[in-house]
Formats: sequence, C-alpha cells, structure tokens
Amino acid sequence: MMKYSVVIVEDHILLSQALSGLVNGFDKFKILYICKNGKELLTRFKDPKNIPDVVLMDINMPIMNGIETTAALKDEYPQVKVLALSVEEDENTILKMLRAGAKGYLLKDTEKSILENALIQVQETGFYHTKDVTNLLLGSLNPKEDNAVVLKDRELEFIKHACTEKTYKEIAGDMFLSPKTIEGYRDSIFEKLNLKNRTGLVIYAIKNKIFVP
Repeated sequence: MMKYSVVIVEDHILLSQALSGLVNGFDKFKILYICKNGKELLTRFKDPKNIPDVVLMDINMPIMNGIETTAALKDEYPQVKVLALSVEEDENTILKMLRAGAKGYLLKDTEKSILENALIQVQETGFYHTKDVTNLLLGSLNPKEDNAVVLKDRELEFIKHACTEKTYKEIAGDMFLSPKTIEGYRDSIFEKLNLKNRTGLVIYAIKNKIFVP
C-alpha cells in the first residue's frame, strides 16, 4: 500500500525522533526526513523529491519559526498540507497559524491515536481540529449544525475581514460603517453560529470555505 509522506519540522531532536517513530508506525504514513527549522525545510524543498504530502510543524523554532514557514509554504507549495504540533495554547498564536495556512492544530501532549487521525483527516479532507483542543482553546466552540442559518452578504464580508489581523475599528473603516455597526454584525453572527470568540469565527469560516487561507 502506498503511504503518504510526512516531514517533521522540530528543533528538539529527541522529540522529533520520537514523533518519527510514531508516524512510521501508522499504516498510511511514512517519514521522509526531519528538519530543525523552516529555513532548512525550504532548502530541502528545492529538490522535488523532498516535497511531502504533509508537514508536521512546530511553531517556536530558531532561524525561521513555524508561522513564517507555513506562510511561505502556502505561497510556494500550496499542495503541501501543514499540521501544527505545538505546546502553544495562546489564542493569538493559533489564529496566526491558521491565517498562515495551517490545516490543523494539535498540542504536543495529544494521544497517538488522535495524531494518526489528524494526519488522515488533513490529508484526505483538507483540515482537522480536535474537539478537545477546540473546547480548550476556543471557549467551548459549538457551531450550530443548522442548515437554516443564513448569513447576509454584508455579514459574509465582515467574516472575511475578521479572518485577517485587522482590528474591528479597521474593519469598520474598510466597510464604510461605524464601529458600533460592526460590533452589531459581530454579535449577531456570534449568536447565529453559537460562537464565543473571533478564533471560533475564523475556524468556522475556514471549514465552511468562507475564508481560504
């Protein structure tokens, strides 16, 4: 059976070796090689044989971190799927990784079976977010599965702006609306979709292809 190729980008050698052993034990995946930082990865990518299906990406690394590397991959190698694997639980860091183009986000203390499932989902469906991580990091995100939820054109426009790093005040200026009106859009959308915060909105937008990183 043909296996999907995976590259690990991680500056801690023992951890990267342990991850390599885990992934090589999965039925559908094999490790192509390991890099210590993003710069090393992009150098290896110059040879087409070194371009994998999935990159397991750490965030805090010397020389070139995971956010910078993910953004570079999105621009130069959009076919490569990035799955973030980090100790970072900070909401802003997660948002930056998603905006940079990561297809999923896992914490390093995740279970082996979840890692395997995440790799499968990222490769076969295009994205993956664990329920546990979502609830832990995103304030009990529970988007309504109600197909009757209808978003107006201006609400969709607001969501696309909200997926950038603009402040709500900047979004108001871009949409030629008052900050108060923008707050109204935000509150209305959060209520419609049963979201708790902006990070949840970004994930909802990515999953529903309203915003494409």
